[in-house]
Amino acid sequence: MTDVLLVEDDSLLREATQLSLERYGYQVRPAADGQAGLAAFRDRVPDVAVLDVMLPRLDGVGLVRLLRAESRLPVLMVSARTDPVDVVLGLEAGADDYLTKPYDIPVLVARIRSALRRAADSARHEPQQDDPVRRFGDLSVNTASKVVRRAGRPLDLTPTERRLLLEFAAEPGVVLSRVTLLERVWDYTCGGDTRVVDVHVLRLRNKIGHDRIRTVRGFGYKLAP
Repeated sequence: MTDVLLVEDDSLLREATQLSLERYGYQVRPAADGQAGLAAFRDRVPDVAVLDVMLPRLDGVGLVRLLRAESRLPVLMVSARTDPVDVVLGLEAGADDYLTKPYDIPVLVARIRSALRRAADSARHEPQQDDPVRRFGDLSVNTASKVVRRAGRPLDLTPTERRLLLEFAAEPGVVLSRVTLLERVWDYTCGGDTRVVDVHVLRLRNKIGHDRIRTVRGFGYKLAP
């Protein structure tokens, strides 16, 4: 059973969300503040975390930073605040996705499933000698094992960052629009917040080299072949 850590200070919303997710077959561990969420995480690492941004004792941005320092688990942040600064701060801290309140439970479930698929897809396997490897200067991407190396050293990427890089590596030199990346990486079937893409591209650039992924203004991004 998938273990979901739900950190939400609104008791009514927390209880309603927990009951709804349990109906979908998830095991939910609720926490009412950031410190309680951190303690629950350290007691047992969940499969996925759903965190509110505005939390007492330790806010969601601070919490996701601490989780990211210890784990690569998928993290989905939710908030009633839609200020671009809040969205960017949450994503830059290490969240994989961002959902604004009020949200429908089927949408939340779809986002959780998408995050879990990315995590499963990026799970590392031992590279084999005959695995297909794409090389871009000192960057190598093993498309079978999903292992990414720079100058021979494995890169520590989140599942979402890894999925994003694999999409670029599959079509080097081809411009991929933000909408296309939302569909392929985040499984958005309709319009979504493209800031999610922009922040993840920035985070990926910081790890693989700023000149690897190039911006094509008005169109999207491409991986330098």
